[in-house]
Amino acid sequence: MRIATGLPAHLRAPAAALYWEAFGAKLGRVLGPDTQALAFIAKAIDPSHVICATAPDGSLLGVAGFKTHRSAFVAGSLPLLAEIYGWPGALWRSAVLTLLARDTENTCFVTDGIAVARHARNRGIGTALIEALSAEARARRYPALRLDVVDSNPRAQALYTRLGFTVAKTTSIGPLRHIFGFRQTITMTRPV
Repeated sequence: MRIATGLPAHLRAPAAALYWEAFGAKLGRVLGPDTQALAFIAKAIDPSHVICATAPDGSLLGVAGFKTHRSAFVAGSLPLLAEIYGWPGALWRSAVLTLLARDTENTCFVTDGIAVARHARNRGIGTALIEALSAEARARRYPALRLDVVDSNPRAQALYTRLGFTVAKTTSIGPLRHIFGFRQTITMTRPV
C-alpha cells in the first residue's frame, strides 16, 4: 500500500464513490439520488485536501480528507450545487448542509471524512490514514487532530478510541436526525 497526500485526477471518480459509500446513508436525503450525488462529490473534491491509500496496482483503497481555512476535501459551493441540482434544489440543499458544517479551528487539525473501501477493511488502512493525517497536522504545526463521528457508527468510534482519540464533546443534531439518520456527533481529539 502507498500513502500519499493529494488525489490524482484519474482517482477523482473512485474517491467520490468511496466517499458516497461511506457517507451516503447520512447524506442521501440531501445529496441524492446517487447519480447526482456522485457527480456533485466528484466535482466538489479538492485534491489538495486529501490523503490517499492506493494498492500496488494504483487502485484506491481509502481516503482521509482534511479541512483548512482555504478549503476542504469535499468543498462544494452554491454554484456547483446549482449546476448539479438546479437553483431550487441547490438552495434548499445548501441551507440543510450548512447546518452540518464544522468550522476550522486553530487548536486542532480537522478531518473531513475518512473512508476505506469495503474490500480493503481490516488491513490497517484506516490506521495508516489516521497516522498520515497526524503527520500532516504536525507538519502544519497543529498540536492535535480532531474528527467527528456519528453515534450510529460504533465501529469507527472503537477504531478511534483504540488509536488514542478521546471524546471532547457530544452534540445532538435535534430534529435533523430525521434527515440525516443519526442523533449525535461525537467530537474526538488526539495529540499528534
